[in-house]
Amino acid sequence: MSDYPRLLHTVLDTTDVRGLAEFYRELLGLRYRPGDEPPAKGPDDADWLVLVDDDGRRVLAFQEVERLEPTTWPEHDVPMQLHLDFTVPDVAALERHRDRALTLGARVLLDRTDDEDEPLYVLGDLAGHPFCIFVG
Repeated sequence: MSDYPRLLHTVLDTTDVRGLAEFYRELLGLRYRPGDEPPAKGPDDADWLVLVDDDGRRVLAFQEVERLEPTTWPEHDVPMQLHLDFTVPDVAALERHRDRALTLGARVLLDRTDDEDEPLYVLGDLAGHPFCIFVG
């Protein structure tokens, strides 16, 4: 047993818990922790949801907040505070996943695909949290 804490998951604040969870579920191919699936009928009043990988390991959690001011990055009026990095094997995959993210509701914050050493996109998710997809 390790004497170090173990990362359980990363938690993102959002005003729309189900919407942001669905965004990352679709983008990353994750699934809901048992019991967190969308309700079959009736309103969805989830204020905390967890996504897991195929082995059941927690990856991301989403916590409802009343108000969230999205970052203004690359300007520094409202700092980034946190961002997620995702890697893909090549430029074709980079473009494919950028397109998928845009279809899911993301927006491009920075296009640095002309960088031969590390082509990347910085995108904003539905709540404004920045995340990077780059060839790594």
